[in-house]
Amino acid sequence: MNAPRHLTILTGASRGLGLAMARQLLTADSVLLCIARRTSDTLSQEATACGTHLEQWEQDLADTQEAAERLERWLHSLHPPSLASATLINNAGVIPRIGPIDDCPAEELTRALRVGLEAPMLLTAAFLRATDAWVRQGWEGPRKVLNISSGLGRRAMAAQAPYCAAKAGLDHFSRCTSLDEARRPQGARVVSLAPGVIDTDMQTHLRAGDPVAFPDRDRFIGLKIQGQLTSPDDAARQVLAYLARPDFGEHPVADVRD
Repeated sequence: MNAPRHLTILTGASRGLGLAMARQLLTADSVLLCIARRTSDTLSQEATACGTHLEQWEQDLADTQEAAERLERWLHSLHPPSLASATLINNAGVIPRIGPIDDCPAEELTRALRVGLEAPMLLTAAFLRATDAWVRQGWEGPRKVLNISSGLGRRAMAAQAPYCAAKAGLDHFSRCTSLDEARRPQGARVVSLAPGVIDTDMQTHLRAGDPVAFPDRDRFIGLKIQGQLTSPDDAARQVLAYLARPDFGEHPVADVRD
């Protein structure tokens, strides 16, 4: 009989921190579901070599209801006794046009909030409903929800209102959900984690901002010049190490740099 595997669901797995985490989650005792706008043939090949059961979905997370319903159906199709644990990592995020809120096109603002906040909330709800049904049927594995936040959710910045608001909402959503889960038998542990400043496409986007509309642009250029950006691989190791900590969930809002 095969040993139970650890299930991880990861959004935004096609690049940057998400792709780095996906690669590090490829182990022989894992089931990994990656949800992103595009799939990766390289990741599939690496999963085969590692013996990981990998599924990849091409899914626009701005279509939040479809994504959540699809995830819930998929979770109900699984065989819980074959799983040792279940984890959801909400990593996907979007930075819309950099500048004051009145210069941000409505469709970009809407997308940033849907992908950065609404999708994590609906995916978390779907994950908790489905896995709570497993618990009621006698499944005893731990459940975790890791929301990838940002220091910008805790510190205001000009020209970044949509992104800052989404991350601040993600933090408080995690606090509230953690309180709800603490009242349930075998409740899930929930953390909103800031992963530090990472050398990704998002940083490139910020450094390319209009200095007139984005007064903090020089700060992000300085971080790159001074070598203060963490590589995606190093950041992924730090995030996944935090996820594995025995005290995960004691502080629903945290920072890997603390």
